[in-house]
This record gives sequence, structure tokens and C-alpha cells, in this order.
Amino acid sequence: MSRSLHDQTLALAGVFQAANLVQQIANNGHCNDTSLEACLRSLFATNPATTLDVYGGELTDVREGLVTLSTVMSEQSKQQDIEVLRYVLNLIHLESKLNRHSDMLDVIGSRIDQARHTASHFGYIHTNLISNLASIYTDTISTFRQRIQVSGNPSLLQRDENAAKVRALLLAGIRSAVLWRQTGGRRWQLVLSRRKVIQHARELAEQANRSLDK
Repeated sequence: MSRSLHDQTLALAGVFQAANLVQQIANNGHCNDTSLEACLRSLFATNPATTLDVYGGELTDVREGLVTLSTVMSEQSKQQDIEVLRYVLNLIHLESKLNRHSDMLDVIGSRIDQARHTASHFGYIHTNLISNLASIYTDTISTFRQRIQVSGNPSLLQRDENAAKVRALLLAGIRSAVLWRQTGGRRWQLVLSRRKVIQHARELAEQANRSLDK
């Protein structure tokens, strides 16, 4: 197995994890805090030793993304799977647009750096940090003509804390899409290398499950 496939699968799992959490919040009003923390933590990983270190260093940190990736890319049988895939493809598309706007990338980098103090003081899933990250998304990526339309329960999405989590997760999803591109990920691979990615995601998810069972 190539190292690039391994790293690309982990990064893509990061995109799928963020997208899946957005879908959960939009429809249920809550999501797994451990998975949420791994996504938001990734925004502050600027000099990771490995791809997995971006998410916290343990496969269990991206287990939800690995499971979602393998399920959605192989089945797409449920409405929620179709929604998650739509978010993933939109995040990858927005990242490619963002990559052509160095000024916006600089602004995002600077503001995330400013948010480090909040993250270290309150933790990665505190409302103060989530609101901060959400405002970064609103002021930058939300200004593109194409936006990600999040579907779900309107009464849940209208709650400030849920809307902030969704925006913060979309920002984290784009961070993982950046990582995916940096590890050699390309959109055509989602079709041509689909089976290899699904298989490796399943293997990694099983490893994560064994870690949880210990």
C-alpha cells in the first residue's frame, strides 16, 4: 500500500467527518463531541509530523470519518448519505477556489492563529472558540458566490449555537480538503481510485474499533 493512499484516505476521512457532523447537527441538533473536537483541532495543526497528527494522533479521532467515507462512497443508499456526499464535493470544490485566493488564505491563517489563545484557554469545543471559528468562515469562504446549502431542520439550524457549529465544521472540512490536496488527492481519484480508498478506509476503521475495544 502506498503512503500517499494512506495519507489521502485519512485526509479525506477528515472531510467526510466534518460533513457528517454538519448533517447530524442540521437534522438532530447534536453530534459526537470527540469527533467534533478532532475536526476543530485540525485547524490549529500547522506543523504536524504525520497526517494523523492533524486530527490528534489516534485513528479513533477520525473513526467516524473513516466509517462515513467507506459507507457513503460504497452505498449512497440513504438520503443522509447523499447529503454528506454533496457537502464533501462542495467542500473540495470550495477549497480549490480558496487555493486561488492567497489573500483570503492569509486572512484565514492569521485569524486562526489569533484564536489559538482561546483554544488553549477554553478547549476546542467551547462556545467561544466555535463562535470565533464560525465568524472566520462567514467573513471569508461565505463570500464566494457558490455557498454550501445546508439542509435539515430549520428550527435547529436557526439556533445560534448550531449555526456556529455548522460554520466551524465547514471551515474544518476545508482544512481537511487542503490536506487531501497536499497529500496528492484529486477529484478524479474519487471515481478511479474509489475501491482502493474504500477498502483502506475500512481497514483503518477496523483498527480504530480494535483500539476502542482495548
